[in-house]
Amino acid sequence: MRITKFGHSCVRVEHDGTALVLDPGAFTPDAPAAVDGAAGVLVTHEHPDHWTPEALRAADAPIWTIAAVAARIGEQAPDLLERVTVVAPGDSLDVAGVPVRVVGEKHAVIHPDLPHFDNSGYLLTCGSERVFHPGDALTGPGEPVDVLLAPVCAPWMAIAEGIEFARSVAAPRTLAIHDKVYSDLALGIVDQHFGRFLGADGLEFVRRADGADL
Repeated sequence: MRITKFGHSCVRVEHDGTALVLDPGAFTPDAPAAVDGAAGVLVTHEHPDHWTPEALRAADAPIWTIAAVAARIGEQAPDLLERVTVVAPGDSLDVAGVPVRVVGEKHAVIHPDLPHFDNSGYLLTCGSERVFHPGDALTGPGEPVDVLLAPVCAPWMAIAEGIEFARSVAAPRTLAIHDKVYSDLALGIVDQHFGRFLGADGLEFVRRADGADL
């Protein structure tokens, strides 16, 4: 299995010659490269830092996503709708030969006065290893995970919340995602805190540059 971070929350997972891409959005500098040759694209929720019409048009891949995102695609890029399959929390899918389970229903609360957006994460089973992308939620899959893709900074979270989420999932390896809203200096602090607390639990935390493999 090969995991490549493509910026912010966009991650490409390759297994047995099949590539799946999660959340290629506006904060992904090279979304076309991320989706190039992909057999499928998974989108967690409707916010533009997790998908754009341009990113989805950059490949001919089928798209799996929740109803709220499908509605936005219908408004902004109706030409893509024929490639969209709508999924729901709890669904079990076969995405280009990779088993995927849809996890969770809601985005983390941004502010009590704002809508509580829909969000579903995806648990991918790649041979003997499982990779979990939660989208913009701190909701675990309720089963063992080998690699957690963990949000580390956002307007809707504190570092402590992200650390406790990662500790609760307790994946042997955690890869930082959702990291474009902090400065490099602040991300250095994030790395120190995540690394310290997860390391104390015997877990590995890493953050990769755009385009770098785990």
